[in-house]
Formats: sequence, C-alpha cells, structure tokens
Amino acid sequence: MQSVYIAGASFGSGKSAVVLGFMEMLSTVNLRLGFFRPMVAAGVEQDNLTNLVRGRYNLPSPPEMLYGCTAQTAGQLVAAGRYDDLLELILNKFTLLKESCDLVVCAGTDFNEQVPSLGFDFNADLANNLGCALVLVVKGFRRNPDMCLRALQQAHTSMRNRGGDFLVSFINGIAPEHVAEVQAGIRALMLANEHVYIIPEDPALGMPTMGEVAQALGAECLRGEGESLNQAVATFKVGAMEVAGFLDNVEDGCLIITPGDRSDIILACLAADASISCPRVAGLLLTGGLRPAPSLQRVISGLERTKLSILSVPTDTFDTVLDVNRIQATIMPSDERKIATALGAFESNVDVDDLRARISGSQSGRITPLMFEYQLIRRAKADRRRIVLPEGGDERILRAAEILTLRSVVDLTLLGNPERIRRRVTDLGLKLEGIEIIDPSVSPDRERYARIYYELRKNKGISEEMANDALVDVSYFGTLMVYAGDADGMVSGATHTTQHTIRPAFETIRTKPGTKLVSSVIFMCLPNGVLVYGDCAINPNPNAEQLANIAISSAETAAAFGVEPRVAMLSYSSGTSGKGEDVDRVREAVRIVRESRLDIAIEGPIQYDAAVDPGVAASKMPESKVAGHATVLIFPDLNTGNNTYKAVQRSSGAVAIGPILQGLKKPVNDLSRGCTVTDIVNTVAITAIQAQTDGSRSAACVTTDALVQVKAQVQREPG
Repeated sequence: MQSVYIAGASFGSGKSAVVLGFMEMLSTVNLRLGFFRPMVAAGVEQDNLTNLVRGRYNLPSPPEMLYGCTAQTAGQLVAAGRYDDLLELILNKFTLLKESCDLVVCAGTDFNEQVPSLGFDFNADLANNLGCALVLVVKGFRRNPDMCLRALQQAHTSMRNRGGDFLVSFINGIAPEHVAEVQAGIRALMLANEHVYIIPEDPALGMPTMGEVAQALGAECLRGEGESLNQAVATFKVGAMEVAGFLDNVEDGCLIITPGDRSDIILACLAADASISCPRVAGLLLTGGLRPAPSLQRVISGLERTKLSILSVPTDTFDTVLDVNRIQATIMPSDERKIATALGAFESNVDVDDLRARISGSQSGRITPLMFEYQLIRRAKADRRRIVLPEGGDERILRAAEILTLRSVVDLTLLGNPERIRRRVTDLGLKLEGIEIIDPSVSPDRERYARIYYELRKNKGISEEMANDALVDVSYFGTLMVYAGDADGMVSGATHTTQHTIRPAFETIRTKPGTKLVSSVIFMCLPNGVLVYGDCAINPNPNAEQLANIAISSAETAAAFGVEPRVAMLSYSSGTSGKGEDVDRVREAVRIVRESRLDIAIEGPIQYDAAVDPGVAASKMPESKVAGHATVLIFPDLNTGNNTYKAVQRSSGAVAIGPILQGLKKPVNDLSRGCTVTDIVNTVAITAIQAQTDGSRSAACVTTDALVQVKAQVQREPG
C-alpha cells in the first residue's frame, strides 16, 4: 500500500473528519499504521488531530516522530529563502517514521496566519516528495455548487502540473440539496481516473464545542469540566442589554459573551439553563478578565445539575467577539459524540471497500528530485565507502568535500599538494577535518601502484619507467587506488577532460564479466521527476547492438537508483513513420532488447516529445505503454545526447548528475567541467552506492604476492 497525504484545498475544508475516516478504515487492515503531520503550530502535544489519532489508534511511535517541524521553524526557513531545506527537513522526519510502518497517513498543513505562504501548493509539493498519493479535500461548507466545482478543478490542475498522484478527492460539507447538482458537475468536468466522493453537510460537525472555544482562546475554565465542554456552539450572542430583552434573543445552543461583572446576565443564563421553557445555552464566555462577584460565585458553586460551562478571557468584549468569529470547528480527542458523527458521515457516503482497494493498488513509480537526492545521501551513509577525488585543489571539490564530511556520507581522499590544499581550505574558510590528502609524486604507494600498472600494461608496450612516470598523474594514481582496493571509487572531471578521467579505468579496472560495453548515463533531476539520459559521454556513434547494450545497462542503473525503467529509444521519427539508416539502427536496437530482455519496457523509434508528453503520445503512439511516460531516454549518438542534456540543464535549471559510468568492475565517474558543488556531492554519493552494489570494499593494499594474480588476469583479458 502506498502512503496517503490528505490535504485541504483551502481553510476550513473539514480535513480532520476525512483523516479520521481513513485511520478507522485502515486500522482494520493487518498493517503497521503510522500518522504524520508535516507541520504543527507549536508542539505535537498541543495538536488536536495528532492527539486524537495517537490515542484512539494506540500508535506506538513517540510524539516527536509524528511531525516534521513547527510553524515557527517553517516560517524562518521560508523567510530565509530555504524552501528546499524545509522540504528536506520534513522528508527526513517522515522517512524515519516510514521505516517503522507499512503505511503512513499524512494530514496536511493547516491554512493559518503563522505561515501564510504555505498553502495548497506546499501540500502538493510535500505529497510528491514524500511519495504519497494525494487525497484532496475541497470545502463545501456554505458554498454553492459552482464554487465547489471551481475549487475542485483548480486544485486538480495545480496537482497535475506538479506531476503528482491523485488517489481520490472529497467535496466535504456540501448542502444536501446541492448534492445532485454537484455530482452532475463532476461528471461534466471529466476528471480522468480521478474519483470524487461527496460528503453532505452535517451541522454538528460544523459547530465548535465549548472545549474548542476554550482551547482556541486560551480561556480559563471557571466552571464545567468533562462532558460540559463537549456542548456544541451553534451561534453566539453578546449579553449587553437588559435581562428581559436579552432573554428574548437567546437561541438554542448559543454561546453568551458578556463582561465578567454582568451578574444579571450571568444569573439569567443560569436560570435559562435550568428552565425547560427557555432555549438551551451552550456556555458563558466572560470578558475583560473580570470574575463574578463572590456572592454570585457561591451561587454558581452550589449548582449541581447545570452543564453550563463558564469560561474567562482577558480580552475585552469587542476583541473577544472577533476571536470567537474566527474559530473553526475541529474534533477534540475527548469528544466521542463528534468522533462518532464524523465516522458516520464518512462511512455512509464512501465506498470503504473500493477506497481500500484503491490504496492497495496505488503504487507510484514517480520519484522527485528531492526524493532522489535525499535517498542518495541516505544510501551512501548506510554503508560508508572511501572515494578518491583527484582534483583536490579545485574550490568546488573542496566545498563538496566539506558537505560530504559534515554529513558523514563517505570517507574521502584528496589528491594534490597537501600544503597548497590546506592553504586553499583556510582561504575558503572550510573545515575538512579527517580527510586524507595524498601527493602522488611523493607517496610511498606510488611504487606499488606503478608495479601493478606495469604488470597490467606491459604487453601494450608500457615499460617500468613509463609506469612509474604515469603514476605522478592524479587520474592514474586515483584509478590505481581503486584497482588496488585502497579506495572504493573515484570521481573526477571538474578540471580534467572525460578522456583523462576514464582512460586509466579502461586500461586497468575494465568491464564487468558479461558486459560488452562501458557507457554512461546522466540523472536529470527535473522539477517534476527524474529522467535517465544515456549515453551522453562515452560512445560517439553506437551501432544497433551497442545501442541495445546501452539501453539495457541504463535500465538496470535506473532501477538500482529507484527510478522505474521505461525505456524510450529516441529518433527523429516515431513508430513506423521514418525510414533510413539512422532510424533503422534504432529500430534494430529495440528488437534486440525485446528479444533478450522481456522484463524491460521499451519503445522506439520514438521522438522526445512523444516519449515524455502523454498528450503527444496519445496522438502519435496511442497503443504504447511507454510513450508519454518514459523515464530512461536513449539517444542515438553522443552528439545528440551531450547537447540535449546540456540544453535541458541550462534552460530549465535542472540538476544533472553524472555522467555515471556503467559496466566497469569498480566505479569511476566523470564530472562535467561546468559541474556545481551539488553535482559533485550527488555524484560522489552515487559512486559510493555503486561500490556498495558491486560489493567492492577498500583493503589495506595489494601485496607483491598478489601480482601473480594480476599477470594471470592480463593473460586472460584483451585490451
């Protein structure tokens, strides 16, 4: 089951009742059920909905795991322009909870004055980044059908533009006489694959209780505890006139607001409450911080049968009226009547079995850039590896190294002159404690690595002297560190060319058994998801078999990093419309993949727009299951791939991670010379994960005795 995110489309949507319905429905399934609030006003202990859910469903998680942050923290991060940091903070807390649960119900943030900018769009972003299916709750209370339908359509459009997954929508609190008209309007909107439930208004759910009034205003309770605070407030009246006129205006279930020194009004309310011929008073709210006279307090304390609650606030009557008018009904943990009403309304108007089945069948293959980058860091930290960075003097490398060290992602080795690197670190104000710095020209390991390189390449004309000279080069030294097991992977290319970075790996590390071709992919982190581009760095003009190998390797790489592989083999035409050598080569590559790997979903030849845009795909390739939803895009040649990824990166602001090499026995990855610090951090994390997957682990060294094995390997492997 996919976790769900229940969000109100506006203030006062009645989201709490829907959350309660979901929790009740899912509590009957044999799952470890969790509950999460991305943001709470002050602390989770003061959050009604969290306390209600935690107590009613006996959730085992401690309170601090059930929310992402406070409104104050969120406001500070947004004000500082750190929106992505806010999302990552919440994602971190959610992931910790999710690890102990099978399914989590998230109750979206409320629309309040504390962080006014964090409205529905913020909830939609969170639902995407938490990997949840969105449940939308549209406000129906005191709205006509047109207003409800317009709000529904706007919210759906906003979510679709973000590439999110809708589960279902609710229009909550619509007047019963408008239900049929709203149902007809929903059908007219033709919201494809999006089911909408309608919950008619129940007046009891729209009324705050005396307990809710007390909590919202921070009022002191002078009288009335327990059940008395569950009295529903249908309306409120200000007690300012003479008693005779006042009693004529009292209505059933009204809250009386009056100064605390109006003994006449207070006595009149007590008398009305005791009389069977007067309307029922829900409670008294005394203003100005004034207490009833001592003689009146004695009368009140002697009343045994009254259920009248008496609250006191320090504000004057005018401000108190404004405060009361802003109170929105909620569900208090102690209000069993309102809980039962909410569950009854949900279960009477929702096909619970159908909804449960929708959740069971809801599994998203979508992964957002934030989710992708966050999981990279988590996976790399889970089993730390040592990564060597040959370009130790580059500012971007040093800044990335600081981030990786502070977050304990990997162990690092920098190559270069230690004195110069440390001076550069000081000039930049960085902290690189615990990072190993090696100068290849004076390293005691240089001779050992040179001996290994000589044994591997002597049949290619490399002499011992040439091997020793080669090991002064940081790319060769770093690569031999990986080969010898002194490092688990290497990342370079910020200042070196691709050829300079990867040539030593081709000469020494070589390809995995069964792999015919080394190729590369770029992870393109676009606003609405992550795409995998291949090959954008290694193979200039691949033939059909090579294209097929690139497609298979790229699909496997995508799957290894959480991107569901749906492969599009790109060309200048889609389907059978094009002819010529270039398109035929792509068509043949598709045939090879389909015959050799039945588990890979692939389409081609196909144009880029038909591969990623469902609308274009519906026109050009309506029968294809990949068209419009491709996640792995294979370019026909290096020229097309390299230019396309750079054009997309620069024009859209996407984060491009890579090139990531695939097919080597141990990971060596290339950076673009235009890379950012973020690119470096992500590439190092990917390299560490590749090392985990490959099962490689750095050892102390390769001894001279092991060179016998090197000789045998050289005899077996060509190149």
